[in-house]
Amino acid sequence: MKIGLIGVGAIANYVREALKSRNEMLAAVLVRPSRVREAPELYVGAVADLPDDLDLVIDCAGHAALVEHGPAVLLRGFDLLSVSLGALADPDTYASLEQAAAKGGARLHLASGAIGALDCLQAARVGQMESVTYIGRKPPQGWKGSPAEDVTDLDTLVSGEVIHFEGSARQAALRYPKNANVAAAVALAGKGFDATQVRLIADATVTENIHQIEASGDFGRFTFQINGKAMPDNPRSSALAAMSVLSKLDQLTRSISL
Repeated sequence: MKIGLIGVGAIANYVREALKSRNEMLAAVLVRPSRVREAPELYVGAVADLPDDLDLVIDCAGHAALVEHGPAVLLRGFDLLSVSLGALADPDTYASLEQAAAKGGARLHLASGAIGALDCLQAARVGQMESVTYIGRKPPQGWKGSPAEDVTDLDTLVSGEVIHFEGSARQAALRYPKNANVAAAVALAGKGFDATQVRLIADATVTENIHQIEASGDFGRFTFQINGKAMPDNPRSSALAAMSVLSKLDQLTRSISL
């Protein structure tokens, strides 16, 4: 495949290195215009400058990048793979991407990010789902730079836990754009943004990011938990989120996939 990439952060760099090992062709990287001069043979500063013959564009640059570039990428007819699921909590963004995809004859593929069990949720929603709750638990420092700082002093939280958010997945994704992609993934797979409940917790007793899903319905009941590790070069980025991009790429390219 001939691939375009959006972003140069930790997840983008992980994907970039993996593409080399898979012999996929990275044709262009979309960056801020001010950074194009760093690698003019590869970097471009606008969607219009991407090559015409791309098979896929992979977005690893966060919510703002998906909002800014996603519709233009889809309008050009490029399929887009993104890990920025939280951006879809905004109805205008969702509609803009959906309309652009339809007009451009392209598709927006969503990577699962730092959580699993989404296939179970997708199957369960075919029947009657009673409830879906996502619980996100991180060490206090994992919430630095988020609205959690308005609720508690993260620097002095050295024992116990503080629930700093309770509400819908839509509210969580919009208030915590750098932390709630998982909540968005759970919502999109299950009951939707407004019917999915979320609790976000700063917990001084844990050292990993812990994601938990609780769901019940006609299918029965299940609880799923993953203790995720961060990427070595960026403690704010999930290693599994980066891996999920490549897993989704595998699904798109293999003749037989699960």
